[in-house]
Amino acid sequence: MVTPTPLIRSASLSGYVDLARGLGLQPHALMRRVGLDPRHLDDPETPIRVDAARRLLELSAQEAGVEDFGLRLARNRRIANLGPISIVLREAPTARRALDTLSRYLRLLNATLLTRIEDHADLVIIREELLAASGESVRQSMELAVGVMFRILSELLGPQWRPRLVCFAHRAPRDTGSHGALFDAPLEFNASFNGIVCAARDLAAALPTIDTGMAPFARQFLDQALSRAGAGTVDHTRALIAALLPGGRCTADQVAQHLGIDRRTLYRHLAAEGHSFSDLMLSVRREFAQRQIRDSDRSLAELADLLGFSGASAFAFWFRRTFGTTVSAWKKAQLPP
Repeated sequence: MVTPTPLIRSASLSGYVDLARGLGLQPHALMRRVGLDPRHLDDPETPIRVDAARRLLELSAQEAGVEDFGLRLARNRRIANLGPISIVLREAPTARRALDTLSRYLRLLNATLLTRIEDHADLVIIREELLAASGESVRQSMELAVGVMFRILSELLGPQWRPRLVCFAHRAPRDTGSHGALFDAPLEFNASFNGIVCAARDLAAALPTIDTGMAPFARQFLDQALSRAGAGTVDHTRALIAALLPGGRCTADQVAQHLGIDRRTLYRHLAAEGHSFSDLMLSVRREFAQRQIRDSDRSLAELADLLGFSGASAFAFWFRRTFGTTVSAWKKAQLPP
């Protein structure tokens, strides 16, 4: 069964042309190289291929010789860039409730961006992950996603707000000046997740809500769009595997439990969509392994834990059997000439 190509709103590239030109690039030529029509940016609601948008960011960073292209693109993002979702966010009584609302409707913006909100005593962790079937680098897209989340929280909580910690799973750039300037908070690279750690009390504080009278209509529109775009069992399973995989906590029984069904029913639903659980597990593991080896500096033991293996030797054996080469040889082959 052919899987539909994931799409996102062209608003995800808002500000791209000006940023690219400011760095001496030819944005329209670069867009055509990755298969995007420059006219798609005329209307922010135009759907574009998510894989092409990601390649565009990586290519632009490479051509400009900068490591923070995605982060620069996030600097001027506002809640208004979220379209109808922005109206609903503005009615939230607290930033925590706004995050819950954003998580509910996020796949209308980008079905491959996973956002999980976790409560840990006096902290709230916002985890973000991108699913990319090709296993290509998503460094720029990830920094854009985390940067946009930071900008949304800053607009809700005010310019004085600061996170406790900002984390990226990839290695640190040569110069972290842009990251420090944007977040003004402690940074951690080669982290176990991508995202933001916040003080729970900050997110629980009452917000000055903006009542335009349009929120009920916007919510109705979004709920209808969500029902039309209802994700299948395959999409939900891939998302759960990505969330549960670190630390070896992902099994078919656990995924089925999260979906409210038993393991046999999960297998039956996946088969109806032309997939199996083992195939999806392999796909997510391959993707995460390639990305982490290319973009981070984790040891074999750390990679094994992240991908749910019992130890470094088990991971090394699986990698060689899957990719036909060793981890070190594969990583060396990815280095630019």
